[in-house]
Parts: sequence; structure tokens; C-alpha cells
Amino acid sequence: MTEPEPLAAAAVGTGGWPLWAAAAWAVFLAAHLALNGRWWLWLLPSLLPPPLFVAVPALLLALAGAARDPAAGALAGVSLLLGARQSGLVPGALVRRAHRPPPDGAVRIVSWNTQHWCQSTDPEPFYAFLRGLDADVYLLQEYHHDRFNGTYRLIDDERRLRATFPGHEAVIARGLITLSRLPVAATVETAARRTLRVDLEMPGDGRILATFNVHIPVQLRLISPLRADFYRAVRSRAADREKEYRGLLADVADCPHPALIAGDFNTTAAIGDARRIARLGADAVALAGKFCPVSWQARRGLRWWRLDWVLGTPGARVHSYRFRDPRGLSDHCVQEVSVSLAEPDPRPPAGLRVHHHDEGTHHALPLPRQDRPAGQ
Repeated sequence: MTEPEPLAAAAVGTGGWPLWAAAAWAVFLAAHLALNGRWWLWLLPSLLPPPLFVAVPALLLALAGAARDPAAGALAGVSLLLGARQSGLVPGALVRRAHRPPPDGAVRIVSWNTQHWCQSTDPEPFYAFLRGLDADVYLLQEYHHDRFNGTYRLIDDERRLRATFPGHEAVIARGLITLSRLPVAATVETAARRTLRVDLEMPGDGRILATFNVHIPVQLRLISPLRADFYRAVRSRAADREKEYRGLLADVADCPHPALIAGDFNTTAAIGDARRIARLGADAVALAGKFCPVSWQARRGLRWWRLDWVLGTPGARVHSYRFRDPRGLSDHCVQEVSVSLAEPDPRPPAGLRVHHHDEGTHHALPLPRQDRPAGQ
């Protein structure tokens, strides 16, 4: 007579906890796919680090194999396939590509969320770092200071900005800055209230590249989730984000020029708004050559999210793309791309609405109500 198996071994042998774990993840994933981008409260679960949508089912698949549980393995395998698009991973980065230098006439553009414009860092290394990027065009977000109550305070650092970048023209509006060595053809009013569009004359034939400097509102306030204000903020900001994306989609659709759309979208591949981003233009991230591209860290050492994007519309050719370390000056990496134009763009339609901003911080419009993003 043999001795009875230990309880855990018996559970594994009969498809116990591996099956339950795989089923629990499958239920979560099904809810995520059904509710993500359709129910405001699902903004919170969608904040999970996107690589988990591959890492968790892969681990469950390995455990199911070790436990010889085909049912758990099948569930984990299906979850792995369905969750892969939520992960933000770029399998094409594993294929080595021949590096080609950008063509003549390409310009270097950087996009960076400055984390409240050196509010908590020394201005000297901050400005030295910006200057050292040596970009033709800078698309900078968070030209303001955080009040730590869900609102921000506008700032005026133009004198130092102009002294640091004497060869650049500055356009400042809505807490955003576009600095350009290229001639500014126009600044165009946008329906999206957290976007700054600046049209630039490219080298050579002076054709126009429209740049959209974007900062989509963050999903939540950093207050206790036990407070009702926390959930009111999530719901309010979900509505704000939808409005911003709707406006940005209309702005890009109405643009007659090739466009580069870049900035802090506060959106990962696991957030429903990624579907809206896909409609704006072609994502350039495959050029970064990273299997798991990330750009934002919740704290030092925890850089598991990509919130920053660079997109191009037809006619705007992105030749290279890389993330640069912010050296502790921001929680966001710098995005750096080289861009040229493919073909002459059509003549702008008659009646294009163009609004020339003054270059002052009085145009950096705060959003109404107190329940506004503190940054990120």
C-alpha cells in the first residue's frame, strides 16, 4: 500500500492551483480587453506595467508545463497571444538592421517632458543638459511648476531661455515650448487644448513640416484612493483625455502638411487610448531597436512604462529614433529623432485658420477647474 500524496502535489496533479491562476488571469485579461478605453474606472487597472501582459501568462505557461496541466497551459497560451498587443514589446527590434545615416536636409528633433521645468533640480545642469542635446527643434512639455494640489503655476524663464538658445526661435503656449533653429512659418490654433502646433520651414526648398507638441492629461491625482476625490479626479480626467484625443485627431486630420506628433501622451500600449494614437500616425518606436522600449519611471530603477511617443504622418520620414537618459533631471527620457520630408506637400487649402501666438507665457493657458494634472 502506497502512502497518500501530499496535498499540494495532489492539487498540482489534478490541475489545481496552476489552473486556478491561469483562469484568474484569463478573466482579468477578458475584462481588460472588454472595458479598456470604454469605462473610465478601467484607467486604473490599465496602469499596470505593459510587459506584465506577456510576463504573467508566460510564467503561468511554464508553471503549467511543470505541473503537466494541459488545461492551465491552454488558458495561459491563449492569454499570452491575446495579451501580446498590450505589452508594448517590439519583436522586430530583435532583427538587426543595417544603420543608414539620415539624408541631407534631415533635422534633429527632441521631445521631452521636463518634469515641471527644473522645479526640483538646479537650473545650471538643467540648461546645460538642454543645450547639450543640440537639437534643431525642441518640443518641451511642463513649462510650469507643480502646486502639489492637482494644479500648476505658470512660470516666466524666457530671459534665460533666450540667452541659452540665441539661435532658436521660441513659441510658448499652454505650458509647452517649441524651440526651433528652423524658420517658424506659423503657429496654428488647435482644438486640443494641451497641444502646440508650430509649422516649420525645412532646409533646402522651405517646405513645411507641422510639429505637434503634445501633453495629454495624466489619469489620476496622487491622493489616497480611499477618498472620493480620487475617483472624481479619475472620472474627470478620463473625460478630459477623451476630449484631448478627439481634438488632436481632428487637428491632425485637418493639417495639410506632413506632420510630426510627439510628446508625453500619458498612454501606454495597455491603455485604451493607444487605439486613438494609432489613428494619428505611424509609430516610430521600431527604429529605436529596443525589444521593450520604456520612457518613464515611477521612481528611480522602476522604468517599466512607455508614455512618450513620436508619430509621423505621410510625407514625414523618421530615419532614427532613440531614448536618451535624462540624467536625473526628469522622470521621462528624452526622445530624439531625425526627420526629413519625402515629397512636396500640397498647397494649403484656402481659408486655413492660422493664429500667431505672441511668444509670452501669458499664452500658457491653464485648464479650467482645480482638478488638473499635476504633471507627468
